[in-house]
Amino acid sequence: MGNADYVIRVSEAPSAVNASAWDALLFSQSHPTPFMRHAYLAALHDSGSATPATGWRPHFFTLHQGAELAGACVVYLKDHSYGEYVFDWAWASAYEQHGLPYYPKAVIAVPFTPVPGSRLLAKDAHARAALTQAVQRWCAEQHISSAHMLFGAEADLQATDSAHWMQRHTVQFHWHNRAEGYADFDDFLASLNQEKRKKIKQERRKVTEAGVQFRHSRGAEISPEDWAFFYRCYANTYREHGNPPYLTPDFFQRMATQLPEHWLLFVAERDGQPIASSLIAIGAASMSADGTFEPQHRVAYGRYWGAMEQVDCLHFEACYYQPLAWCIANGYRRFEGGAQGEHKMARALLPTRTSSAHWLQHPAFADAVQRFLEREGDGIAQYLEHLEHRSPLKQSP
Repeated sequence: MGNADYVIRVSEAPSAVNASAWDALLFSQSHPTPFMRHAYLAALHDSGSATPATGWRPHFFTLHQGAELAGACVVYLKDHSYGEYVFDWAWASAYEQHGLPYYPKAVIAVPFTPVPGSRLLAKDAHARAALTQAVQRWCAEQHISSAHMLFGAEADLQATDSAHWMQRHTVQFHWHNRAEGYADFDDFLASLNQEKRKKIKQERRKVTEAGVQFRHSRGAEISPEDWAFFYRCYANTYREHGNPPYLTPDFFQRMATQLPEHWLLFVAERDGQPIASSLIAIGAASMSADGTFEPQHRVAYGRYWGAMEQVDCLHFEACYYQPLAWCIANGYRRFEGGAQGEHKMARALLPTRTSSAHWLQHPAFADAVQRFLEREGDGIAQYLEHLEHRSPLKQSP
């Protein structure tokens, strides 16, 4: 495929794409995340976590101008809607009721990762528009019912909007450091209203009184034993909910060896024995000479957690308070708590609108979904307004 400006190629394996060129393009975007690194996507594929066998058939789209990589994205063909966090089961059911195939559908996303960020990697708006058109044209040619770009950055949404894709909004909860940075965790607590401040202190006290202590390790400092213990916790959490874990042990082994700089592990111990852990992703693109991320890229992402014992409030300590204290101590600007979870507001993670874009090939279904999204969008706007009135922060006089 191609047009007057670009040569467009579609490959079914990450190994067919130059890793350095992909990452260089990612690092030039407005909203890069570790989860769009070539090594991260390759690890999902090579570890057997996101493959055709698990319902994720990858297609790497690349736009070339001569020797230059001008645009790139990964499109997964899917036979289900698991691991996406933007729910379209009702759409699939409506198609089925009318005798039409909804699957396979195309998804521009990072598997199992509801983190907002750049999805359509491009050197400029023209290339991003060409990339969007290439994906849409390919879906039409392959008789794919629909294309869905999940948790895209603003530039991605502008490109899909110009191509008449429909936008859908959801709500996540993110913590933001103040402009000058909190001095410490107590300084952060002082910014909250009395009720929330008291609640957090009570929750932390319960964990301390249970005899639980925490230690953390970053990057190459995370030992193989700690990685192995983390996976036991991670898999145990999935089994407790009746599901097999999405990610394989080999995936995390690849993270430990190929992208260690992006990981921070907290381990909870009691009587010298590990009982729980939480894994946080950190940073985005460029690093300074001392190995830390540049200030604008100091972002942390809550990702995985698990426990081998039940301790009251341990989840809050492992997944919120320990990471927030670390972010404050290390000058991080933002901590993203992941999908859903209104309870996070009580821990000072504030509501943030996230957006996706959707294209449906069938005109009648596209019209019906557009009307649904307009109603849903009004509801999301009202929900955000409602949440803002419940802010845990002290009100200005």
